[in-house]
Amino acid sequence: MKDGELTYDDFLQRLDIQDILLDAGYCQNRRDGLRYPSYVRMGSDGRRIRGDKFIVTQQGRCCFQPPHQKVYNIISFIKAHPQLFAEYSAGMDPNRLVNLVCNRLLNHPIENREARIIRPARDVRPFDIGNYDLHRFDPQDRATQKKFYPYFKSRGIDLYTQYAFHRNFCLATKKRDDGLRYTNLAFPMTLPKDPEKTVGFEERGRARADGSSGYKGKAEGSNSSEGLWIASPAGTPLSEAKHVYWFESAYDAMAYYQLFHTQNKELRKAVFVSTGGNPTAEQMRGVLAATLSARQHICFDTDLAGMDFTRNLIHEMYRTVRASIEETPERKPYLDSISDREDLDGGNLRLLPEDLQASYERFEAAHEKALSMRASGQYPSEETLNQTNVARERYEEFREGLRELLGLDKANDTSFVREQPDYPHKDWNAQLLAEIARQKTIHEEAAKEEEPEEERQACRRR
Repeated sequence: MKDGELTYDDFLQRLDIQDILLDAGYCQNRRDGLRYPSYVRMGSDGRRIRGDKFIVTQQGRCCFQPPHQKVYNIISFIKAHPQLFAEYSAGMDPNRLVNLVCNRLLNHPIENREARIIRPARDVRPFDIGNYDLHRFDPQDRATQKKFYPYFKSRGIDLYTQYAFHRNFCLATKKRDDGLRYTNLAFPMTLPKDPEKTVGFEERGRARADGSSGYKGKAEGSNSSEGLWIASPAGTPLSEAKHVYWFESAYDAMAYYQLFHTQNKELRKAVFVSTGGNPTAEQMRGVLAATLSARQHICFDTDLAGMDFTRNLIHEMYRTVRASIEETPERKPYLDSISDREDLDGGNLRLLPEDLQASYERFEAAHEKALSMRASGQYPSEETLNQTNVARERYEEFREGLRELLGLDKANDTSFVREQPDYPHKDWNAQLLAEIARQKTIHEEAAKEEEPEEERQACRRR
């Protein structure tokens, strides 16, 4: 970073979410008062656009858009709604957009930069699994398992977890043109529509002598845009999955399984997916098209990139559900009003039948009452919880009516959950290593407590 440049921390400290909302074209909704400020957008007719309201929380640092509970800060709001800002252009890097918008609002000049043109690599041969010598993990042959020890030991992946995923990794050795041979732990990548064909490897090398992570990458010629690592301990086909777990690496997927398989017996039947790094739209669409009725568990890292990946995957879910709906004359006006990145309830509510509009108004009134009760602090927690449950019931009534209008089966409606490692761990492998260290400390302390008793017994024998 150059001297004088502002960072994300500077933006978060010097701007609040209301600055961003006003710049995006929203105005304060005075009707809601100051207890929980809300911002709405007005249509060309001067009337409020129903359903397009953000409520400010956390002393002006964040906001959310009812009925969704997702909370945005100034960074994530700009990235999630780029089209609302003057600096946006198609294909623009979201981080560049954040910098331009926030620097403008802070009256901080930012220098123009020339666009870099990255030329694609030439003469890259397509991936061919025949160019590799493969060593498989055999659960019945201890000798085959020993070679995997250096790759899994530093990651804390135990033998039980290796047994569970043994069909979905191997050691791959390739002979280079200069005669040298190198071996990596390889996680085969396949296409959701063609699970029998390997189109690449997600690769990991041995840990270095200093304990740091070794090589990580993908095999030459891998189909990184569409191919993913797709695995299930029980061998569940992707098309039959009831639960799909998304990760940035196969190591993280195995770590998650090791952490939770004893508490959640259904994990064995689940399907685990690794994008091998930055998830692409093609990867997401391929899996979602095959698992529309499954519950999607988003387990990406907790860093800024992981939050971006999570947001992109949720938007792809919305698009996939939207694409599954048959357009009819009565549905088309409302469907056309839904933004490309929004859920089915994000359209112009005035285009819905009057009974559905009334249903949404009942939900909105119940939801705003629950917010007011929570913000005032003057109501017993049980009453606030009851009102929150009333709002949730009102929303489900509206959603069911919307599904009926759009001819959408409940099983094919959007269903996902965001799962994150415990703070301060960035990914699941880090949490696994911390848990292993914690268990080791517990065992050592227990052993120390037992030592005096053993010594006393020895003295009595003497």
